[in-house]
Amino acid sequence: MPEHVYKSVELTGSSPSSVEDAVNGAIARASKTLHNLRWFEVTNLRGVIEGSRVAHWQVTLKLGFTLDE
Repeated sequence: MPEHVYKSVELTGSSPSSVEDAVNGAIARASKTLHNLRWFEVTNLRGVIEGSRVAHWQVTLKLGFTLDE
C-alpha cells in the first residue's frame, strides 16, 4: 500500500432537518473545489432552539484529502 499524505480543512455545515444532512451538505459543497476526499471527523455539534424544539443543526468537521503526486 502506498504512503499517503493528507491535508485537512475545517468546515461547518448546517441543516434544519438533521445532523446527517449538515455533514453531507458540507462534504458536497467541499467536493466542488477539493478532490481526493478521504475522511471526515466531527469536531463540534451545535443546534438552535426555537419554541422548545431543535430548529437548526450546525456540525463542524475536519475533512481530509490526499495531496496530488
